[in-house]
Amino acid sequence: MYTTLEQAQARIDALEASLAARMPKLTLKVSEKGAVSLYGIGKWPVTLYASQWERVLGQSAAITAFIAEHADALARKE
Repeated sequence: MYTTLEQAQARIDALEASLAARMPKLTLKVSEKGAVSLYGIGKWPVTLYASQWERVLGQSAAITAFIAEHADALARKE
């Protein structure tokens, strides 16, 4: 066991850093057809045209609120 609170916190910090290192980095690429592909979320990229990304990003506050409102019904994949 840990003898001090500082040792326990150091272990938590190390575990969080290890977890973050295993998470795939999000990367962007321009597709052959001129769309923007976002890699690192799942098995396949999310690809939208620039105007579509702009619409989605313009609604980020509404999307965040919707997720918070329906948090109990939503599944999460880590």
